Amino acid sequence: MSSIERAIETPKDKQNRHKAMEAIKIINSIKDDFKSPIQSMNYFYDLFEKVYCKNEPLHNGKTKIGTMCIQIPSEIIYALDGVPIRLCNGFYTDDEIGSDLLPQKACPLVKATVGHFASNNFTDKPDIVFSPTTCDQKTKAGVIVKNFGYKVVDVDFPRTKESEGSREYWRKSIKQFAVELSKFKNKKLTKSNLEVSIKKIGYAQSLYHKLSEYRKQEIAPILGVDMFLITNAFFFDKIDSWIEAMEVLLKEMKTRVEEKINVAGKMSPRIVFTGSPPIFPNYKIPLIIEQSDALIVADETCSSNRMFNDMVAVDEWNLYDMIDSISDKYLKACTCPIFTTNDDRIRRIIDLVKNYKADAVVYQAFAGCTVYEMEQRSVLDAMEKAGIPILYIESDYSPSQQGQLSTRIEAFVESLKTRRRNKNR
Repeated sequence: MSSIERAIETPKDKQNRHKAMEAIKIINSIKDDFKSPIQSMNYFYDLFEKVYCKNEPLHNGKTKIGTMCIQIPSEIIYALDGVPIRLCNGFYTDDEIGSDLLPQKACPLVKATVGHFASNNFTDKPDIVFSPTTCDQKTKAGVIVKNFGYKVVDVDFPRTKESEGSREYWRKSIKQFAVELSKFKNKKLTKSNLEVSIKKIGYAQSLYHKLSEYRKQEIAPILGVDMFLITNAFFFDKIDSWIEAMEVLLKEMKTRVEEKINVAGKMSPRIVFTGSPPIFPNYKIPLIIEQSDALIVADETCSSNRMFNDMVAVDEWNLYDMIDSISDKYLKACTCPIFTTNDDRIRRIIDLVKNYKADAVVYQAFAGCTVYEMEQRSVLDAMEKAGIPILYIESDYSPSQQGQLSTRIEAFVESLKTRRRNKNR
């Protein structure tokens, strides 16, 4: 018998090990596979390694408010001294656990999220979960999560946004959400604490907008995968730490632009990314795009641009007007395909192509993500009418598709380079 007794690996240890392997592979790819690394991105690389490889909690002693979608207002959570933690999950390890609990054809993001809850293996476990009734699969997932013993509260979300009735319906839902959270926290929502929270999140959004402005330039100072990492960090990071890291990053961006440091090649096609959200560590498609010598300069997804795009616009700084303004931001600005009519999304994609001087659009839809799968036809038709090349890709969380996806994306990138050369003749 060996003098060193081998420890028996528990299911939780195995899950953590596999997730750490997924996480570090993506972090190292972003750090090592591209030229001109950004020094201030090390904060974000270290953050993801700390949380997903070392399983270190960030919010000890704080009330963790889990959210199943970006439609739950962080402004109200922070105002009531809670910490919002978005629970959308990008791990194939958790997707495999969720596959035993949900239909095979279910969305991998939902399967991974349910799998995470089923394992009860959190670094920062949510004390309560708010689940907006957006897509059908997430709506039903809330019931499954509740059956695991978690406190889950549904937040009613309308499927249209144009009518005054929908607007009033959503305003009532947000007021009810604020009441529920206030009771749970045993803390009163006041004018002063909500105003402070709105302004702090507005400032964080302004930093994202400043960073996005640099991406409009011909010499691109930052990768798309780095941007996804930055925005995904907002899911769970301490907001003050995130703001401080962004301020440091913006200073480096200014220097890189002045020194004409380009993360892409001279002929690298510029891409707008849309569709099912890239959520760490499932950056499979964005990584292949940028490893194929293209550059993601903008996106229209709920894990990035859609979170930061529109700020709360307040006319009167009294409590009820602020709550109504928050409600309007989370409904009117939303371009999620769960809406019956969604022309705003098509307009936004075309605007992003024009404003960021993009050459094409890449549309990702997770297999089983029905709303994005169904809406792809209208988006493809609109891009064709606008003369914008678009590549539609159906993917999942499995690593097995890598070769086939690389071939399709590389061919698309080469066609864009040829198109650009022909334009320059």
